[in-house]
Amino acid sequence: MALKDTIRLRVGCAIAFGMAAPVPALVQVAARRGESFDVLRETWELDPAASRDELSDPYGNVIQRVTLGPGTARLRYEATVEVPGQPDEVCPSARQHAIEALPAEALHHLLASRYCESDALAPVAAELFGAGPAGWPLAQAICDWVHQNVRFRYGSSDPTTTARDVFARREGVCRDLAHLFVAFCRAMNLPARYVFGYLPDLFVEPPPDPMDFCAWAEVYLDGRWWTFDPRNNQPRVGRVLIGRGRDAVDVAMVTTWGAADLTGFEVWAEESAG
Repeated sequence: MALKDTIRLRVGCAIAFGMAAPVPALVQVAARRGESFDVLRETWELDPAASRDELSDPYGNVIQRVTLGPGTARLRYEATVEVPGQPDEVCPSARQHAIEALPAEALHHLLASRYCESDALAPVAAELFGAGPAGWPLAQAICDWVHQNVRFRYGSSDPTTTARDVFARREGVCRDLAHLFVAFCRAMNLPARYVFGYLPDLFVEPPPDPMDFCAWAEVYLDGRWWTFDPRNNQPRVGRVLIGRGRDAVDVAMVTTWGAADLTGFEVWAEESAG
């Protein structure tokens, strides 16, 4: 792997909807500023033209509020970002905190949520992981188990699929693998949060499927958050975070209030020639 100090990426998406009437929507596809990467340039396009208000949620995510349509509505976002040229950090010695020593922010991410039913999955988690060491080895054991036992398959889930469903079916998309990983971590008293963003195929063999958004997770160990990716299960270069929260409810790509049929979808994340 010929690493660089920094790598410049082109990331973005183009999404189209069809609707009979105007539909209010929240859109969360922009690279989140203030992370480990720098956003050098970004552009938005809405057709038909519409006002765009920027909001911030309790997790610090930046969300766009728009009204789509009527008819066909097209949304396009593109950014040039500069990311560290090093892969995700790994620290096998990172310690697990006692619950009473956790900061309030991390404590919140021990709770069950809509898609991550850690309370219901606690007996399963204890049986699978209860005999192993705590801390980083525990988080890695959970990541290994999800990666090895849940098959990644497009179209194998829907917006109602939860971590319990994924455990039962043993298949899902990256969102589902991340939900099951987060639920198991919380069940084992590891604070974990869901993360969503762009992930280019740098220094790895590109998969045969079209580029898509990627979901992974972060676990709180030794006083900070660390990246774990149950779909890929290897350190990667070039993650561009869009948002984080309890689960996919907090970082939905598009949330609409009204009927809106998805008619076009494209995502890109690649090294920029500029």
